[in-house]
This record gives sequence, C-alpha cells and structure tokens, in this order.
Amino acid sequence: MSLEVISFGCRLNLSESDQLRAMLPQDGDLVVINSCAVTAEAVRQTRQAIRRARREHPGARLLVTGCAAEVERASLAAMPEVDGLIANAAKLDPRAWNVPPRTPALDRTRHSRAFIGVQNGCDHACTFCVIPQGRGSSRSLPVDQVLQQVDRFVQLGAGEVVLTGVDLTSWGHDLPGAPRLGSLVEAILSAFPDLERLRLSSVDGIEIDPLLFELLVTELRVMPHVHLSLQHGNDLILKRMKRRHLRADALRLVADLRARRPELAVGADLIAGFPTESAQAHADSLSIIAELNVVHGHVFPYSRRPGTPAALMPQVDGRAIKARAAELRAAVAAQRDEWLTAHLGKPLGVLAERDGTGHAPSFARVLLPPGTPAGTILTVTPNRIIEGLLA
Repeated sequence: MSLEVISFGCRLNLSESDQLRAMLPQDGDLVVINSCAVTAEAVRQTRQAIRRARREHPGARLLVTGCAAEVERASLAAMPEVDGLIANAAKLDPRAWNVPPRTPALDRTRHSRAFIGVQNGCDHACTFCVIPQGRGSSRSLPVDQVLQQVDRFVQLGAGEVVLTGVDLTSWGHDLPGAPRLGSLVEAILSAFPDLERLRLSSVDGIEIDPLLFELLVTELRVMPHVHLSLQHGNDLILKRMKRRHLRADALRLVADLRARRPELAVGADLIAGFPTESAQAHADSLSIIAELNVVHGHVFPYSRRPGTPAALMPQVDGRAIKARAAELRAAVAAQRDEWLTAHLGKPLGVLAERDGTGHAPSFARVLLPPGTPAGTILTVTPNRIIEGLLA
C-alpha cells in the first residue's frame, strides 16, 4: 500500500489532512489517523478506525495525530495497533514525520473546493470543550501566507475557497496591528478578482467585525451562508457554557444580515442536553431554530468530557439527551424542507463536486447530471427534491 490519511472532525482537520497527503511520501507503508476529540463518540470512532486500519494494513506503520492524540494521549499510545503519536501542533511540520521539507504538490483531483486553515487553537474557555487542550492557544496565519495558499488553489482551478479555523472569527488578534477577519476576506477578494466564490466555515457571531458584516451583505462573491457557533437558545445555559453571546445577540445579527441580504442561509451548531438543561431551556433551543430559520444544523448530544467544568455540573439523563437531540434534528429538518422547496423553479449557480452533486451559493445540495465535470460552476433550475437533494 501507499500513504493513507484517515480524517475525522472539523473542516480544519480536512484541510490539514490534504496538506499531510501532499507533504508525506506516497511510496511508504504509512497510515495516518487524523483524529477528533470534540465528543466521546469522536474518540470512539478514532479507536474504531485505528483497529480497522491495523486489520486492513497489518504491515503498515500506523501513526495518530489530531486532537484525540493530545486529549487521549496515554490511552491511544497504549493501543497495541498504534506505532506512534504525532503532536497536533507539529503535524504540519515535516520534521515531526522525519521527511525533508519541500513545497508539496497539491492534488487537484481531491476537492473542487479549497479548504484553507487560516486560524488554529482557541483562547476561550467554553465549559464543555476540550479543543483548547488539543489545539492550544489561538494563532493566525499571516495575510501573505493565506494569499500564497489561495493562489496555489486558484492556479489549480478551485471553484471555491473556504476559510476555516477552530475559532475563525478570532483571526488576526495575534498579528501586528490586530487585524480582523473582514480585512483578510477583503484582501483575498482584492488579490484574486477572478475567484468566483469565497465561503466561511463556522463563525462566532459576536466576533463578526463591521467590515466582515458589510462584505457578507454586499459582496456577491462571498457566499450568502453563515454557520453560527450558536450552541444553545437559552440564556442561562449559554452563560453556563461560558459563551459570549445571548439569544438576543444571535437573533439581532441574523435579522440585520437578512435585512441587507434576504437570501442568506443560516446554519448553527447546537448542543442537546447540556448539564442543568431543563425542559424549558430545551424548548428555547427548539424555538430559536424556527426564529433564525436554521437550515443547516450540526446537532451534538452533550458529551461529558473529563477535565472540563461542565463535567462537574449536574448531568441530564442520557435518554433525555438522545431524545432532545432527535427533536432538534427534526426541527432543523422541517425548516430545511420548507427552505429547499422555496428553491424549486429558480436558477442556481452550482459548483460541481466529484460525487455527482454540487452546492448552490446558499449551500443547498443539488443532484447534477451524470458526467458533470467537478470544479465547474453551472446553472441548474431544480424542479423536485430527491432524498434531501435538489434535482
């Protein structure tokens, strides 16, 4: 076998996995598990992948990196299938892998969208989260290095650039002059006038700066899609999570954005069953889905993570957590079905992926004709919905 990189978790991990594939030698028997630790389930999946990879590649060298390699270091290192761990902070450093530094060749065949990690780590201390333990403090990629990465992907013909980060909207605070994310987006759009689509991954709404707001509502090349790190719809739970926004902040932000750009699609991360969550608090999360018209939902059942303040709070019964997560997902699905129906009969610019589907600017997924070349943007007027896909 040659190199195999197995990735879990966030878009930043996906971006880093692409860089690992480009950096590491292709002719060695090497399996890399790029792990996630955001929930206990993510760690379980990492262990499962390690065992499966060892069964499938008994003679390969198997190395583990990513957040679980930090948060669960001792237990993963003790697994007999694992040959070694690579520190998460060092995984993009060739020296950590004993390979010569070089300018890696990017593989155009992998993605029609370019995921670029511009920020890493987090300085906040949300009471449920272990990611600062796995990623360290917040740090930003300087503008010139971001532009270099964008240029390489543009040269490869990427149809869309997606900016990613652990806490994307904190980009710039550690750079000279403490620039804000809006200035980075403006620099990319200015440097690459032929770049057709720029998208943001998950953002903390309270950190959206004035320039970024203006670009979101006025610049057509910035996709009309905001995914909020919302987490909950109840103020008391948000305070116990140690989030920096309240329910009204999210409602006001989305109302202000939609007043200027009505077609804006909203996504949200939501946690079900956070410690002390009452039935009324859960109802507040359900209702904010409708009030914000959340059509892209990432719902996480609360996962007790050792070493976090939330782990010491009164816990919600596991069966209730599972049921509440299902209710949140159903609420998002109801909003999404109505939203998808509103797309019917309207022409959409769709960026083709390699799996026979593509994404509209709003991130609605569209079924494309067989043989559509990946990376191309074509106009599609959907007239039906097939298993959640416009067609």
